[in-house]
Amino acid sequence: MSADLTLYRPVGTAELALIEASGWTEFPSRLPEQPIFYPVTNEGYARQIARDWNVVHNDDKRGYVTRFAVRGDVADSYERKVVGGAAHEELWVPAEELDVFNAAIIGKIELIATFTAEDVE
Repeated sequence: MSADLTLYRPVGTAELALIEASGWTEFPSRLPEQPIFYPVTNEGYARQIARDWNVVHNDDKRGYVTRFAVRGDVADSYERKVVGGAAHEELWVPAEELDVFNAAIIGKIELIATFTAEDVE
């Protein structure tokens, strides 16, 4: 059996509110124009996205990083993609399989970092 996997998800304020509304147990459904849910495999990359993308592109100029664990057998069923340097690894979960992925989350989704416009140079 595969070891459980810790993943990170950079999110904006609206997505964070939906995660909180779930009791910190699941990620919200994807929008029609979002065919892939892609948590990332390392905290540094998640922080980079939250700080350098979410803060700049969200109306409220905020970005957040969440951390969560997922069962290894489920995580192993999804493709890993490197989308830049070696540190830019994502797990690609098709939007239609997000319910299965959410059911494999172990414990609660944690908020581990918050960024605002003051954090962006």
